[in-house]
Amino acid sequence: MSINQRSQPMPPYRLPHALWGLGGMILLSIGSIGWAASPVAARQMPPDAGRLGPANESIDPLRPVVPGHRAQGNSDEEVNVRVYRTASPAVVSIETSSSTGSGSIVSADGLILTNAHVVDDAASPVTVVLANGQKFEADILGFAEGSLDLAMLKLRGASGLPVVPIAPPGSVEVGQRAFAIGNPFGKFQNTFTVGIVSRLDNIEGLIQTDAAINPGNSGGPLLNSKGQLIGVNTSIYVDRDGGGNIGIGFAISTDRVLDFLAKARSGDLRPSIPVTTLALNNQPLAGELAEGDRVLSQDQTLYDIYTFTGEAGNQVTIDLASGDFDAYLIVLNPEGEELAQDDDSGGQTNARVTATLPSSGLYTVFVNTAATNQQGRYTLRARSGGPAATNPGTQPGTQPGTQQAGSLILQDAGSLTASSPRLQSDNSPYQEYRFNGRAGQRIEILLESNDFDPYLMVADPQDEKLADADDISDTNTNAALVVQLPSTGTYRIIVNAYDPQGRGRYQLTVREVSN
Repeated sequence: MSINQRSQPMPPYRLPHALWGLGGMILLSIGSIGWAASPVAARQMPPDAGRLGPANESIDPLRPVVPGHRAQGNSDEEVNVRVYRTASPAVVSIETSSSTGSGSIVSADGLILTNAHVVDDAASPVTVVLANGQKFEADILGFAEGSLDLAMLKLRGASGLPVVPIAPPGSVEVGQRAFAIGNPFGKFQNTFTVGIVSRLDNIEGLIQTDAAINPGNSGGPLLNSKGQLIGVNTSIYVDRDGGGNIGIGFAISTDRVLDFLAKARSGDLRPSIPVTTLALNNQPLAGELAEGDRVLSQDQTLYDIYTFTGEAGNQVTIDLASGDFDAYLIVLNPEGEELAQDDDSGGQTNARVTATLPSSGLYTVFVNTAATNQQGRYTLRARSGGPAATNPGTQPGTQPGTQQAGSLILQDAGSLTASSPRLQSDNSPYQEYRFNGRAGQRIEILLESNDFDPYLMVADPQDEKLADADDISDTNTNAALVVQLPSTGTYRIIVNAYDPQGRGRYQLTVREVSN
């Protein structure tokens, strides 16, 4: 049975690589991915300049004839093919040690325009793959000032490359067609999607579109019907209680891009974006979110970035506390995909994430606010292992209390709140945990709460439901189960309430027991 009903939660993709920044986020990040990121002359052509006329109008003498089609007019199909043929040779895939993204070649000698969040944690050189499969090393020349999510790369030893032309400023209109090309999820280079311009945000310099944008598309071009770049794809909007892409994507408009290109060509770029290393020693780091910090373009919330190096199988707990704002945490794995996010599990409006690391590498932590227009001071700390138990309770077995206790795998005191992610099936709140298990290992799981009737579910590495549990007995509404793991891999635990209206604190304990 596939976990696609009550036991199949769809966590919100609020990432800077996914939104953010799809690279990844935030949003999120969106990198998959890659990761989340900040948002982001006189009119030279009339509003209908991009509209293609009837078959007898020679609006674009350079329009190629599509093989297999008669030249009988500019059908949607012909326009799609023409835009792709015109622009796709100049769209590249960008690979760093922690993320993937997309970019546009904007000069024949190898200047690459992309998002800052695609490369802001990378060291030069990064790898750039052209549409024809040719690979280059590229240096990171620098980043845009403030919260503008733009970066410039320069290929080493390149010349005579195809270029994406830039649309004139002020030439974009709501309702015109829009085309996106990129490398979604870092696996499908030069994927082409079609939509329209849904909205223009002239204050933030953003173009809203319903053309499909996914993690890995970050930094790729948004194009008009002439194959001209009208924006740089940077994020998607996802409701925190929702699932994936819901057809609201954002691109940084040409108006902002042209200013950045001018600075890049003059060498006037910020050389780096500072990222602070987070030690797993439980020592507090003091920080502050304030005007001028990076901003998630999906909801205009401020954020800071931290990184830590983790080992596969290690359990890590991260706490974010603030008396000035409602704390929100987002953690991305080394591939730039969401590992966990949390709002209020740290008590009151503080945030806490406890997770078993699925792989070794560099993890990214976003210190964020739960709402727009919040700022202030905060304290961040991280440590190996789970938080101290606050109510360990009775250890369950096949019959609760009969198994011999073994090594602790995971323990967390959390809460289900109105801001928790929701199951699609009944809109009930849930929290998700992961742990690495091995074939034949015997695991017992106890979920306790005095505030709601706990419901517990476990999924195997293939995302199939392995087991679920409600009440230990007629007189004990806590949930407990003992399972023998069928294979080696990463398992998911879903903490839920049997009543969709259930809210409150809980204690989760996972340990290995003897056979």
